[in-house]
Amino acid sequence: MAGNRTNRRGTVFPSPVVMLSIIAVAMAAITFVATRGGEPTERDVTPVAQPSTAPPSPTATAAPQAPKPKPKPKPQVRRAKVYVEVYNNSNIRGLAGRVAGRAADVGWQVVGSDNWYGTVPTTTVYHPPRLTAAAKMLARDLGIQRVHPAEGAMKLDRLTIVLTGELG
Repeated sequence: MAGNRTNRRGTVFPSPVVMLSIIAVAMAAITFVATRGGEPTERDVTPVAQPSTAPPSPTATAAPQAPKPKPKPKPQVRRAKVYVEVYNNSNIRGLAGRVAGRAADVGWQVVGSDNWYGTVPTTTVYHPPRLTAAAKMLARDLGIQRVHPAEGAMKLDRLTIVLTGELG
């Protein structure tokens, strides 16, 4: 009796991944069969009113127009209230001082001039966001073509001119 063993085998069920895969394939097949069929048809849309080529009659009343908004007044730039610093980034001696004098002569409040150490592509008026209009006015006053937002360690309460050569 000792050598008489029986193997007992039970029913093996598939793993949950296999079951989910079978369900997904079955759902895809059902969806494919349910959605196949004729292509959607386009409908013709007929306009309610046909456009006329005749000019409007003088008795027709025009729809009331909304009042036009008043344009915002341009900010007034008062030169004497805006600080300006002038820096020389060229080999021309005294250039910053001469340009600072020109700016002061037209009314700008020049608070300093010195040499600039760095790389600037061309003579530029640098400005903080709130002084954009003033920077454009200063550039026009001095004949400077380039106006650019302030960068790096530039002070944000004033305009900064960096000169790369004589002004025209």
